[in-house]
Amino acid sequence: MPFYLPSSTDALRLAPTPRQIVAELDKYVVGQHGAKRAVAIALRNRLRRQQLPPEMAEDVAPKNILMIGPTGVGKTEIARRLAKLAQAPFLKIEASRFTEVGYVGRDVESMIRDLVEIAVGMVRDERYREVQAQAEARAEERLLDLLLPPRPPAPGDEASAQPDTAAATRERLRAQLREGKLDQRTVEVDVREQTFPAMQVVGGGSMEEIGLNLRDMLPGFFQGRNRTGTMKVPDARAHFTQDEQQKLVDGESVARTAIERVEQTGIIFVDEIDKIAGREGGQGPDVSREGVQRDILPIVEGTTVNTKHGMVRTDHILFIAAGAFHVSKPSDLIPELQGRFPIRVELEALGRDEFVRILREPKNALIAQYSALMATEGVSVQFTEDAIARIAALAALVNERMENIGARRLHTVMEKLLDEISFEGPDLAERSITIDAGYVDRMLADVVKNEDLSRYIL
Repeated sequence: MPFYLPSSTDALRLAPTPRQIVAELDKYVVGQHGAKRAVAIALRNRLRRQQLPPEMAEDVAPKNILMIGPTGVGKTEIARRLAKLAQAPFLKIEASRFTEVGYVGRDVESMIRDLVEIAVGMVRDERYREVQAQAEARAEERLLDLLLPPRPPAPGDEASAQPDTAAATRERLRAQLREGKLDQRTVEVDVREQTFPAMQVVGGGSMEEIGLNLRDMLPGFFQGRNRTGTMKVPDARAHFTQDEQQKLVDGESVARTAIERVEQTGIIFVDEIDKIAGREGGQGPDVSREGVQRDILPIVEGTTVNTKHGMVRTDHILFIAAGAFHVSKPSDLIPELQGRFPIRVELEALGRDEFVRILREPKNALIAQYSALMATEGVSVQFTEDAIARIAALAALVNERMENIGARRLHTVMEKLLDEISFEGPDLAERSITIDAGYVDRMLADVVKNEDLSRYIL
């Protein structure tokens, strides 16, 4: 259950405790109790900070987290579920996407701009839901105006009789519209087209900054033009509703709220941070890994970033970094960046027992997903306990023999296992199928035994 709470005296009392947050994460992620505890404490500390006097709260920095563990063990899922629970703006990025200042590539400040755009979308959707009923009422009136345009008074008509007749006709039409009797009719609607000039950009600066400057200099150039299009009534109603929502919601208020939410509750998950660990980048004009770290450092440390919605301070954004650290180690990061991730948690590799739990326990368990998918074809697929155990054992065996990709191996194993059923699903005469250990062995045993074959298939 999402629980975004604004700053208030009741926030701590109403918000879930760290123990409750961990219990909620347990519904989606198996194991990794240490990582769940760390993120639960970090989330709770945010609410605690909001109860402090402003002058003290300003100095309480978030305790950023460094997750260390192999791929496929739940690092990203823990952070993503945490953000969803808290209804916080969340962005996942890979550290290897960024390049050092002076090289062509994405600059590190783009992560803040992307996070702000996500927050703007979240706040806008919330505001749209608040005005949904009012927007639908306005859209209905606009649609009735198109379906029944007002008629000019004819010579000799009585002035008092015509409005009553028109009103009665409009109400009958409204009833038909709500009952869906007019859904096949078409109306002409004015639609605004977005036009973007073709241009070549040469020189420094981010594309967002260039676009922002162009919009300031040529405001009318990007407005687009109106064209008349023909739509069916349901499509026109949706178009008018969206148009009315945009009119009813104040864009500047949305931007202010979004920036505040980013600054106070934003979460950025920086994956593959081990790929930029190291002091030297290599020979020749290559982008140095240390240079990328030094560019990321001010963002994590706390700075102000200019976005098209306004200035954003990053002092209280929670950063969760993650990496496998197979080749490098956390101490290979520059000391300043290490100091900005004071909480370190090591995630455990997953084995057969964890795979059994992953297949059965989470709300989005793979067994439940595949059963639901086949149920849409009218095919009932049931998995026996020995089949689940055998799937888990084979996935663990393949991970041991080849690259250990954690729980992601279950996806490849399940796809191969159900390949025949998925393909033949619509044409199967047998509408109820039970998958047992024997079926699993028939479909997978030969592939697992043949290491050369399994290297390509699993």
